[in-house]
Amino acid sequence: MNLKYDLDDVPPRLHLLLFGLQWLAVSIPGIVILGKIVAGLHFLNMADQVIYLQKLCFVTGLALFSQLLWGHRLPLIAGPSTVLVIGVIASAASGLDAVYGSLAAGGTLLFLVSLAGVFGRIRKLFTTRVVACLLLLIALTLTPTIIRLLTAPVEGASIPANLSFAAGVVLLMLVLYRRLTGVWKATLVVWAMAGASVAHFVLFPHSGRAVETSSAPLLSLFFHRLTATISFEPGVLVSFLFCFFALSVNDVSSIESVSAILKIKDPRKRLDRGLAVTGAANIASGVLGVVGPVNFSLSPGVIMASGCASRFALIPAAAGLVLLSFSPYVVALMGSISPVVIGAMLIYILCYQVAAGLIAAFGSEETFTLESGLALGLPLLLGTIFSFMPPDAVHAFPPILRPLAGNGFVIGTITSLAMEHLVFPRGSRSS
Repeated sequence: MNLKYDLDDVPPRLHLLLFGLQWLAVSIPGIVILGKIVAGLHFLNMADQVIYLQKLCFVTGLALFSQLLWGHRLPLIAGPSTVLVIGVIASAASGLDAVYGSLAAGGTLLFLVSLAGVFGRIRKLFTTRVVACLLLLIALTLTPTIIRLLTAPVEGASIPANLSFAAGVVLLMLVLYRRLTGVWKATLVVWAMAGASVAHFVLFPHSGRAVETSSAPLLSLFFHRLTATISFEPGVLVSFLFCFFALSVNDVSSIESVSAILKIKDPRKRLDRGLAVTGAANIASGVLGVVGPVNFSLSPGVIMASGCASRFALIPAAAGLVLLSFSPYVVALMGSISPVVIGAMLIYILCYQVAAGLIAAFGSEETFTLESGLALGLPLLLGTIFSFMPPDAVHAFPPILRPLAGNGFVIGTITSLAMEHLVFPRGSRSS
């Protein structure tokens, strides 16, 4: 890759700020979308939902800052875990204390296992072909989320109009990426999101969603709303242990994918430290009563799109999330971003994610054979199938398996490891 800034480079102040804004723009949609799902499940009052999002921003910002300085120290954005969201929804009937007590317990177990160095020893399972599969899986398994964003009912804008708008935005961004230079090219996502938001409002003036900000203060503390009375129920605890198994697979995959494309020299230590920080962040999430964070797997796409792999470029994003957590007004306002615009930005970033996966698959020194195609094909198909699995089908599984059945990325990752090391082990491949 042609990178303008490498892992430990510190960009100039202006570039650092702009790259930080880009990473912040990438992280906000996941926090808002997943946070609103769980907050709406727990609370009917809008003020309580905003406080939930505040705490989610706070934990995510601290987790990201800790990862950049003491954890994996890679350009990886963090955000609420979809796997844990599934676990919270499945166990919500047991009460908040039991749910977040189990979440804190799972974070503690992940932290202790990471300190033992277990994850660093298994990283040799993530071969070049597995990493290529993971990079492609990320793009395919996020497709249902993009579809929901592009087809969300919006007053004054039909679904064909939204799809056309998103396609036009993505095509224009690709044209601009080819023609722009310097920092304008590298931070295109920031300008495109702002411009697309204005354009969507101008074209569809009645599509603006009402945001409950009239009674929200500009600045506020939320630390008086901790979940200090956590409890444990065996059934919920076992369910969350499965959730954390899936979360650890997700985390390992995200760290390994970035380590591979950047050719990191000490990936084992980074992996153990990264998982330990993720475990500690989930302990804090259990205490605060919010969904715990995980390293987001779409980071390679952002790196390729911007040409910036500096971990320091994410520090302004981490600081921004912490600052946002103290402003109920701004947190509530974040919900006004059009889902169509968010969907278009994700499509653009995932184009680079697919490119990274194809480069990893065909750019290695090994010959790409039919067996290589099969080792990639089945995980990609199964991951996509499980990503589109209807909620009724997911609920047909036993509660303990729903966190796995509802996450196509984890299913695809497990299948990829099985195909690589059991079905078509390296020694059996034909040339």
